[in-house]
Amino acid sequence: MTDSSPTPSSSNSPDGPDLVEAPSRRRWPLVLGALVALAGIAGVVVATTGGDDDATAGETVRIGVVGASDPYWATYEQAAEDEGIDVEIVDFADYNQPNPAVAEGELDLNQFQHLVFLADYNIASGDDLQPIGATAIYPLGLHSKQYESVEEIPDGATVAVPNDASNQARALVLLQSAGLVELKSGGSIFSDLADIDTEASRVQVEALDAALTATSLDDLAGAVVNNDFVERAGLDFDDALAQDDPDDTKALPYANVFAAQADDLDDPTYQRLVEIYQETQAVQEGVVEVSGGTAVMLDTPVEDLRAILAEVESDTRDQQG
Repeated sequence: MTDSSPTPSSSNSPDGPDLVEAPSRRRWPLVLGALVALAGIAGVVVATTGGDDDATAGETVRIGVVGASDPYWATYEQAAEDEGIDVEIVDFADYNQPNPAVAEGELDLNQFQHLVFLADYNIASGDDLQPIGATAIYPLGLHSKQYESVEEIPDGATVAVPNDASNQARALVLLQSAGLVELKSGGSIFSDLADIDTEASRVQVEALDAALTATSLDDLAGAVVNNDFVERAGLDFDDALAQDDPDDTKALPYANVFAAQADDLDDPTYQRLVEIYQETQAVQEGVVEVSGGTAVMLDTPVEDLRAILAEVESDTRDQQG
């Protein structure tokens, strides 16, 4: 997961670094309704020296991420510093910590999750974190240490998926598209293990913490591994037996985003930090490199991101009755 997406475009600061648009950024249309697709990850901390109207003036902006050791975060911190914004990157070990930290004011922003994950968090916690910009969509891949193709996986073998609701649904849809399981609902952002038609499925499915799916591969026929954990587990992105398509318009709910408290959505420093991420070519190229060339960088209008979040939250409430 991340994972965790940007949008606004603005002119470069006259005193800041030269910012150029990186190649292969996508501007996605608003997609509402039935949603099925992806995930990714990261987080940061930042500070700024804005004008008198800037609530964060003179303070460090703290951004929570999962994967702070990725080199592009140091590049990002430097790009922000060049514009007078002090950024502190705060690393987390798993996806369950950065959102509460923002909600409780321990962080100013986080960047590690996609919109479906954020919707699940808001509904479960009663908080109202909101996206302030998109970053990227990362494909979700099925990996194996024992087999070189989906067809080689034997009937009755066990395959792992992440145990958090949003990534589990996405992983099950991937397994269905690969012909390994059948889902009673046909597959949706709400699919879980109970949605599996065991009689019609080729494999058994086990849910594990997202950080453990890759490290458990020695004991499994395969596992769906979140982008963040692929290289950490010594796997190669190119060796995935199957993966979903980040170019599919249905993937936008899985766009990774910068998230903030609802009261901070108009903070100019936070908005500029999103723009620095989106416009600094070295950052964009670093994200793509760390993802093994799989990340699709985004420049999605923030209004679209918030509309999709609201739609997913509404659909989730309806689903829960």
